[in-house]
Amino acid sequence: MSNTHSSFLKEMGITQWTSKEDAQEVLAEPSPQNRPPQANWWFFGNPAQGDAQVLFENVIRILGLSPQEWSWKSASENLSQLALPSNGMPVVAIALGGSMAQKITGERDALPQLRETVLALNSGNDEEIPVIATFDLAQILAKPQDKALFWQDLLLAKSVLQNI
Repeated sequence: MSNTHSSFLKEMGITQWTSKEDAQEVLAEPSPQNRPPQANWWFFGNPAQGDAQVLFENVIRILGLSPQEWSWKSASENLSQLALPSNGMPVVAIALGGSMAQKITGERDALPQLRETVLALNSGNDEEIPVIATFDLAQILAKPQDKALFWQDLLLAKSVLQNI
């Protein structure tokens, strides 16, 4: 890959590139549904519908998450009663939209100030769940130029999980 392509991909937040040959090896690996869950991703927002649902399904697929590794959560739930998994798997919360991030963390800043920061949601058992604030799926559909920033936020969440 030329240096220009590498720079462009880096600007987009893509730090890992797979060639077609490497992709064939990845396809031979077990699918996410056939491996034990490794983490829990809690998505706070309104469950996606229409084109936003297609986008969300693609995000789940690209992240390689099995159905047991992610769930929708509502800010209307009693956040102090959210139970961490009994199997000790790490959890990261993704707040879809600035207002959602404010609701679950108590922060007052707007989304641009909340992004790229690991926020916290206090659970009922005195443990803090890391929260990554990112764009609402509808906003990404309306402003496709924000997809790269959205992907950076997901990579931050992945990094947080690897360091728990």
